[in-house]
Amino acid sequence: MKIAKVENVASFQNPHNVDARKLCDMPGASVTIMSLNPGEGLKKHTTPVDVFFYVLGGKGEVEIGDETQTVEKDTLIESPKNIPHLLRNTGKDPFRFLVVKLK
Repeated sequence: MKIAKVENVASFQNPHNVDARKLCDMPGASVTIMSLNPGEGLKKHTTPVDVFFYVLGGKGEVEIGDETQTVEKDTLIESPKNIPHLLRNTGKDPFRFLVVKLK
């Protein structure tokens, strides 16, 4: 059994310069938790695999392709591969979400 407690997983350097902690990396998927402070956001980018995001807390905005939606806790967002996307914190509290990449 492998257990990963977020506070014990080190944040890794990433192109977005935000707090990102890889909780799980297995052959079929990887799971990362990201936390954006108010005003922070990811740079618009694409991924070569399908991704979904699950919002754990806070309020933010997600942009996928030409669509933009406000999202908050307990929201799941599907992001198809090769489509530009980003998430940004539009609230006053940390915006925390899981990033699940399907390999």
